[in-house]
Amino acid sequence: MPSIEVQQLEKSFSSNAQALFAGLSFTVDSDECLCLLGPSGCGKTTLLRLLMGLEKPSRGTIKMDPALDAEMSYVFQEPRLVPWRTCLENVLLPLELTAQNNPAARHRAIELLQNIGLSDRLEHFPDQLSGGMQMRVALARALITQPKMILLDEPFAALDERTRFHMQDLLLEFKARLQLQYVFVTHSISEAVYISDRILLLDNRGAARDIRSLSFSERNQSVKLTPAFNAIVSEYSSLFSEMEDSMKKADAGQSKL
Repeated sequence: MPSIEVQQLEKSFSSNAQALFAGLSFTVDSDECLCLLGPSGCGKTTLLRLLMGLEKPSRGTIKMDPALDAEMSYVFQEPRLVPWRTCLENVLLPLELTAQNNPAARHRAIELLQNIGLSDRLEHFPDQLSGGMQMRVALARALITQPKMILLDEPFAALDERTRFHMQDLLLEFKARLQLQYVFVTHSISEAVYISDRILLLDNRGAARDIRSLSFSERNQSVKLTPAFNAIVSEYSSLFSEMEDSMKKADAGQSKL
């Protein structure tokens, strides 16, 4: 069965509001990682919250593989670290909350922080770290429970370009090494093409404008320089332009009423 199966999904926040998604249906296979792409306000974060179970659908169904349902982590747009806890203590927090903190868990947390380049920052507090370092700690905290899937809501948006590229590669490394799946929200077309196996492009109302699978012989930063990669980015840019033109025409039509 697919890891995620969404059928005829709708979400309304009030009785007279227009529903988001309007019958959205898609699947994510057990070996796929999905990126959610679309304009601001189209419902990407809401969809992520629905997948996590933080919101309930107004209509339709979301079916998760039972093996994933209890083994998911969430990474927010901001690191959301506890300021009075060190890097290591922040990473261990989910295990403390579930009474799973033990010497083996501590060793795993230290290993995670070493893998993301923070072996010399274990006892540093969040205000002693750069934004990129804080986000790496947040990612390690999400991984410490050994989830099968992570839901990520634009976690790299506020990072400088080089740090963002490093975090993308780090995520791909964890995907390969830990057989990790993720659903990743982003506004960046290039980022979506680089880190995803499949992209779901939503229009301004949250309807599926395009969904397709992507495949590259290898994933490293140099692939972004290839004609094949840039052709896909260009095609998505054209789709965004078409959606923007449609929105302008719709707004113009409304203004005449």
